[in-house]
Amino acid sequence: MLDLCWTLEIPETTMTVLKLAGVAWLVHIVCLSIWIILQKRSPVATLGWILALSFLPYIGFLIYHFLGPHKLIKQQFKRLIPRTSLKEHSDYLQGHIPVFAFNEHPEEIGHVAELVRKTTGYPLTSAHDLQLLVDGEQTYTAILDAIARAKHHVHLEYYIFEPDHIGTALRDLLITKAKEGVRVRLLADGLGSSNLKSRFIQPLLDAGAEFAFFHKPRLSRLFKPMVNFRTHRKIVICDGATGFTGGLNITDEEDERIHPDDAYHDIHLKLTGNAVHWLQMTFLEDWFYATRVQNIPDVRRYFPINPTGPFPVQVIPSGPDNPWEIIHRFYLTIIQRAQHRVWLTTPYFVPTEPTLFALTNAALRGVDVRLLVPKQSDSKLVTYAARSYFGELKASGVKIWEYDKRMLHSKTIVIDHQYSLIGTANFDNRSFRMNFEICVAGYGRKLTDRLAEQFLKDIEASNLVPEHRTLSFIGRFFEAVARLSSPLL
Repeated sequence: MLDLCWTLEIPETTMTVLKLAGVAWLVHIVCLSIWIILQKRSPVATLGWILALSFLPYIGFLIYHFLGPHKLIKQQFKRLIPRTSLKEHSDYLQGHIPVFAFNEHPEEIGHVAELVRKTTGYPLTSAHDLQLLVDGEQTYTAILDAIARAKHHVHLEYYIFEPDHIGTALRDLLITKAKEGVRVRLLADGLGSSNLKSRFIQPLLDAGAEFAFFHKPRLSRLFKPMVNFRTHRKIVICDGATGFTGGLNITDEEDERIHPDDAYHDIHLKLTGNAVHWLQMTFLEDWFYATRVQNIPDVRRYFPINPTGPFPVQVIPSGPDNPWEIIHRFYLTIIQRAQHRVWLTTPYFVPTEPTLFALTNAALRGVDVRLLVPKQSDSKLVTYAARSYFGELKASGVKIWEYDKRMLHSKTIVIDHQYSLIGTANFDNRSFRMNFEICVAGYGRKLTDRLAEQFLKDIEASNLVPEHRTLSFIGRFFEAVARLSSPLL
């Protein structure tokens, strides 16, 4: 009788290797799971990371180490040092700046402002003037003009600072001001501004200016998961009296004079008055942290006190060193309070579950909820991820427009006539939880109505997303896969 049974004999050495590999894989999963669990993220996100990375032995460890959603635990102590050194300046400001008095809805607005104050230490303040700057020509012209007028100091902090036409023009002006005796400090993100080389920076230093990188990638930081923790802030301060923040980096990509057809469409904010002090405070904390220098003499030159201005605003810094995720909380708070309109503009729309619920709840309550996003982001993955949410948003009544002319890079929200926000934060997990961001909240009609007017102009250049989108199987699959990467975007 023919024996059809085959016996596979595995050499003892091979069996030993397989057993050791199995044990090593098990140890890898256990160690990785403990590490991820200790981050204390949401249960769904924690389980998702564990399951995904368990099937990538050792490679998964590296992915999570460098790209995973860590908390900035050790760095919080280093951030505490500059924060402590600046506390007396903060106390001085809060003791000398007049409090803005609201005539309408003082209690309701006061509750929101108090939320920000308790989580950031930054109080409600005021500006003497606010100016919306649309696109690169207006923004760069205003920034260069303000720097040219500076007499005492110029502080700049940027995520992207490119050594191109606009970057070189700005650097050369900073060199001129430094030679005039103006104190110039430039802080650039080590990853976003990695194109800045010593031959570009050295003329600044030779002129007497100061320069530093924020979290510059180094071999010494190989075992510190710092890649995610970028300063996404855009800040310019001149003499402690004029400040700028918003969406524009220093790059020719955002200058329509150089790229008339495809420059990013963006909005920036110029403000004067006491509100600038809190942009200053944010910059100095980042500067002290990056340079390990903890000294600033002559506080009144850096923080000149002015009478109360007519524009009630509040500066909101947010970053992984603050566990409150305050920009995330602020969005949730004002969307939940909306009664008439929620108009949101963002280049990267990858909502967290709470913000998605807040938007759909507002629409289901009958609020006019509108979302403006780019038709094609500079990241296809983000574009597909954003579109994966369109179905449930539209089902709840949210109206969605896609900006068609150029890459939309503005980051604003308008709530009724009471609340608004403009700044550096995108509507995604990375901005809410991992990046160092800064925004300016407006209370009342003065800033809110200006942003609403710009929103209406922008949707005129946009296409309304149809009620029912026709997608191929491949299109639906790409959107679903992109959505899985939402925690990383």
